[in-house]
Amino acid sequence: MNLRYRMGIVQLVVGRGINVSIHRLKSVALASAIALSAPAAAVAQQAAVPATAVPAAGLPVVSLPTAGSVAAIYDQYKIKPIWFRNGAPSVAATQLVQILRRSPLDGLGSGPQLADQIDAAVRATAGNPAAIPQAEQLMSSAWVLYVQTIKKPTQGMIYAYDVLKPKGTRTDQILLGLSAAPSLESHISSIAAMNPIYASIRDAEWARMQATGNMTPDPRILANLDRVRSIPAKGRFILVDSGSQRMFMYENGVPVDSMKVVVGMPTMPTPLIASIMYYVTFNPQWNAPVHLVKGPIAKKTLAGGMKYFNQMGYEVMADWSSNSAVLPADSVDWKAVASGSVTPPRVRQKPGKENFMGLLKFTFPNSQDIYLHDTPAKNKFAEADRADSNGCVRVEDAQRFARWLLGREPVAPGADPEIPVQMPAGVPIILTYITAQPAPGGQLTWVKDVYGWDQPGAQIASSYVSPVAAAR
Repeated sequence: MNLRYRMGIVQLVVGRGINVSIHRLKSVALASAIALSAPAAAVAQQAAVPATAVPAAGLPVVSLPTAGSVAAIYDQYKIKPIWFRNGAPSVAATQLVQILRRSPLDGLGSGPQLADQIDAAVRATAGNPAAIPQAEQLMSSAWVLYVQTIKKPTQGMIYAYDVLKPKGTRTDQILLGLSAAPSLESHISSIAAMNPIYASIRDAEWARMQATGNMTPDPRILANLDRVRSIPAKGRFILVDSGSQRMFMYENGVPVDSMKVVVGMPTMPTPLIASIMYYVTFNPQWNAPVHLVKGPIAKKTLAGGMKYFNQMGYEVMADWSSNSAVLPADSVDWKAVASGSVTPPRVRQKPGKENFMGLLKFTFPNSQDIYLHDTPAKNKFAEADRADSNGCVRVEDAQRFARWLLGREPVAPGADPEIPVQMPAGVPIILTYITAQPAPGGQLTWVKDVYGWDQPGAQIASSYVSPVAAAR
């Protein structure tokens, strides 16, 4: 352990108001290392929670994968009681039990049984102060397990940066944050909420379960909750929802604008992505997907000749490199391309009013070559079903979107193709799929599951293939 890291631990501990001396640094680091190994096992724990009685205290001891790391952190940081701050169970203790009872919605199937065991542990502390330490660590172990479960990364989501995954899953992070919270109740509520969309969907389903007496969650709700858990809770960000086929612009965690979008068709769905957008690109070029080159482009070229090809601003490129040479379009055997007997060439469309990218393109790092863009075909936005693209996302009003991103009028700096203009700051962008839509009054409305991702066992994956990959 280097000196800078040791001093970082001292600063963290002192900042939290916890009394740890310098000579204990090595043991503190050991406890943190134990804590780091807990999340994977904790997330996997979904089975019933076993318990045995302790005759001396009459207190049930629950076997949890987080118990060892929690005990180590309590010991090394000398954490004072969190749930029993005044020698009696706090309001937060009752709050924790309520959270655990609904936690199957969060992915913690053993939560209700664990809530029963905590109830028993709290009752055992009445008139028996010696029972408090065990009840305290039982509750903290349950809380750590819950937080690590609810903060699992979304299944099938492509995270361009690790920082965009749900954070704060180490045992030491969870417990130190808990012990330092000015209001324990507010802290717990904030963590459990995840984000407003997540909380709205979960609360509506929990209300339905209680009202009907059917305590089995709707599997479609579980699928939706997993897909929305990676949405930020605050700040400025972009949310593209392929379920409602709309895009939302958020500031301070609140949507301030929205517009329709065209998303991937069922056979080429828009994937789940979390990334950061840094640039707006003016005068974009368009690389035609291979299936369009050998399909409508080849057929229309055969019917209309080079006049059609030139009117559309198409160019035949020698290869897929960034500095590829342009080849004469009439040097291509378009009949052979249409029949599939030869490999289709790369066809690029120059910037202009006919360009399928429109006037603006909005890229962000991701492994699937997915991006947002303008479009000259505005008629599609009048349709109810807008799942019609090859995976990329067409936006209804690119000028308005660019104005929000740039903070000024989006004017092209010149006539050159592909001019990137840097935004004042990077803006996180989340592409997800929400079929359970929160509605006023704590209700949910459902949109059509066009991708089939609500079905049990559905595999969330993108079938989108970039033109470059298709050519190879």
